[in-house]
Amino acid sequence: MAADSWNPQQYDKYKEERQQPFYDLMNLLVPHEGAQIVDLGCGTGELTAQLHTKMKAKSTLGIDSSTEMLGKAIGRVEGGLGFKKDNIENWSSPPAFDIVFSNAALQWCSDHPQIFFKMKNALKPRGQLAVQMPMNHDYATHTLATQMSREEPWLSLLKGEVYAKHKIMLAPEEYAALMFQLGFETQKVFLRVYNHLLVSREDVIEWVKGTMLTHFKSRLGSSDYQNFMKEYSRRLFEILPDQKPFFYPFKRILIWGRL
Repeated sequence: MAADSWNPQQYDKYKEERQQPFYDLMNLLVPHEGAQIVDLGCGTGELTAQLHTKMKAKSTLGIDSSTEMLGKAIGRVEGGLGFKKDNIENWSSPPAFDIVFSNAALQWCSDHPQIFFKMKNALKPRGQLAVQMPMNHDYATHTLATQMSREEPWLSLLKGEVYAKHKIMLAPEEYAALMFQLGFETQKVFLRVYNHLLVSREDVIEWVKGTMLTHFKSRLGSSDYQNFMKEYSRRLFEILPDQKPFFYPFKRILIWGRL
């Protein structure tokens, strides 16, 4: 099993940029004072607490599989707001929630049709589902990672666990069709490009260290990971232009539906 390689400090290096999609997703929700909410993939819980407050929820449960992230979240426990360690792929619930919310987490899960089916089943009548996921897997940072994970010695060192998020995620129109099939009477599914202006292309590596590259850090030993990063950086800089500032377009999908 892969180790927990999530580092709250690394993830928060681009905190403001990473948070904007959360606010965009939260703003899709129809106000529901006194709602019971579950946040799948709550991370440090900072945004979960904001969701709890803005929605004036009766209760909000944040769920995450990372001990490191939840270590930050536990300090945010207050009236009606709590956290629990669990794996999204193993999670299920009877129809106990008015809102099932997941921001930048489901891209790590396999079998999205089944995940969405379980999220729908956790909703009460007229419940809302809100999901945001990165969809930048066709950008050089991700295509190179996928390519290298198929090459030796990385393939053997990764024990065959190729990085292939493009095979996990559906196309936007497929998510829309899935939401319809699951019975969401109204829905919004759209792709948005977030434009990030970074100091240099080196900052792109710092960005993906906090997310995508955890796939490699969690599966490689320290020395092997350092060697991987040297080769990854060299090859990525052969692709990305050496521009300052560096324009980093990042695609994300936002999904909202109401039963």
